[in-house]
Amino acid sequence: MTSSSPAPAQPCERTARISKLSGVVFVAFLALGFASCAWLLASGKVEFVPPKLTRQAALEGDITHKIAKQLSQASVPEQAANLERGASWLALHDTGPRVRSGCAGWLFLTDEMRINRHARANADTKAGVVRELQQRLAKRGVTLLVAVVPDKSRIAQAQLCDLRRPAMLQDRAATWVDGLNKAGVAAVDLAPSLQPLGADAYLRTDTHWSETGAAVAAKALAEQVRRMGISATPHKDFEAQVQEPARRPGDLVRLAGLEWLPVALQPAPETVAATRISEKAAAAQSGGDNLDDLFGDNNLPNVALIGTSFSRNSNFAGFLQQALGAPIGNFAKDGGEFSGGANGYFNNPAFKQTPPKLIIWEIPERDLQTPYSEVIDWAK
Repeated sequence: MTSSSPAPAQPCERTARISKLSGVVFVAFLALGFASCAWLLASGKVEFVPPKLTRQAALEGDITHKIAKQLSQASVPEQAANLERGASWLALHDTGPRVRSGCAGWLFLTDEMRINRHARANADTKAGVVRELQQRLAKRGVTLLVAVVPDKSRIAQAQLCDLRRPAMLQDRAATWVDGLNKAGVAAVDLAPSLQPLGADAYLRTDTHWSETGAAVAAKALAEQVRRMGISATPHKDFEAQVQEPARRPGDLVRLAGLEWLPVALQPAPETVAATRISEKAAAAQSGGDNLDDLFGDNNLPNVALIGTSFSRNSNFAGFLQQALGAPIGNFAKDGGEFSGGANGYFNNPAFKQTPPKLIIWEIPERDLQTPYSEVIDWAK
């Protein structure tokens, strides 16, 4: 039986030429991308296996994910990604997979609204890590206070508009903190303190809290420290000076891959009047970031702050010093997630030689249910 379907139409000469040109361009692009990745590999800047490999990280593909992420930073893939992100934003107002647009001008981190695999087990594992750490610190006469920073999408919920925050995330921070308190670990959920501020507690185009939110959180922590019967020393008086308003680049604009566009084409920029906090009768605020000399004698701070970029943004450390009436050592780490800042602090010999009286551990809510990948390596 013969087929009655018509023979496929032959492409015209113009279409054939364009197809060949497209193929050549595509192959050239792949070759450039391959050469760019090969150069990055040859430079030795790609870490194939993390120094501390965990079974969970290997099983869940964290290793290949990190390798792919490192290779994406090669020049050709990075520039191609920038062009794609810019075109998507200008044409469709699409902010990419890591960032979501809420109400006019408001951006949110996707990680805050993601339901993690094995969420409960991950949270229980991290609670166990905190309990063990608290017990080991107590043997050295050091008190631990855990502070959970609520998600921006929780506190500024009115600015989500068409975005939806999963209902199952509603109690995760409160439940985790309550479990620690019942186990004898001092822990504070900062959500009740920040909730009355609403959207004013956070920056519009940034993951982090605003200075208003940071100041309120610092006062809540200082009150908890006093209720625990701990006096921060040495006593100092601080003064605050508000600076001239200036544009504050938001990290969510960077995560969306749009920071390379002209400012006029980026999401509406944010203007912030930053505060400078300094000791009275002192020329400048001490940085307090050198572990080798911070706790060297009795006239140095007895409070250390570990955590993430929340402790390094919007003057939180400064507001905390002002609320405590004493300087602190700020050892938080940008991108530290759950335990990065803790690892950096406890691995320094200075901690073992001259430990503080109180350690405040700031943890973002969004990191409570993620896999425990960076295991805390206690200094021996």
